[in-house]
Amino acid sequence: MGNVSIKFNGKEFLLSCEDGQEEHLEELLIQINQKFNELKNNLGNLGENKLLLITAIKVMDEYHETKKKVEQKKNELRDLSNKFKELKSLVYEYKDKKEQEIYKLNENHYDLKNSIEINQKHYEKLIEDATDEITSFVDKANLEKIS
Repeated sequence: MGNVSIKFNGKEFLLSCEDGQEEHLEELLIQINQKFNELKNNLGNLGENKLLLITAIKVMDEYHETKKKVEQKKNELRDLSNKFKELKSLVYEYKDKKEQEIYKLNENHYDLKNSIEINQKHYEKLIEDATDEITSFVDKANLEKIS
């Protein structure tokens, strides 16, 4: 156990603490001493016990205000985290939807390409048949003219 010697309100005190916590205890005591002296200067000498009580109340008030702010920030952080998760979910849904649309567009593109190729073959056949018919008609007409 470590020991810390402090002076509070003009009196010496020896306090014990865990090893390695001496510096932290000294910092806390400096802050309490400052609050106590501040109140003593502002309120006058009301008596040590009353000033100690008011100091303790003031410190607890600051503690509770800080605790409320921390709780509020935790709630804000939790809300932001939930909104982020929701946004992340929406992004993944959007991505999946777009991937499905791209897949369908690729299918439609493939179908259209096949349809064009089939129609091109039909068109070529139609032109070939029409050419044959015209040739046949011209040949018949020429034969009829000769005869």
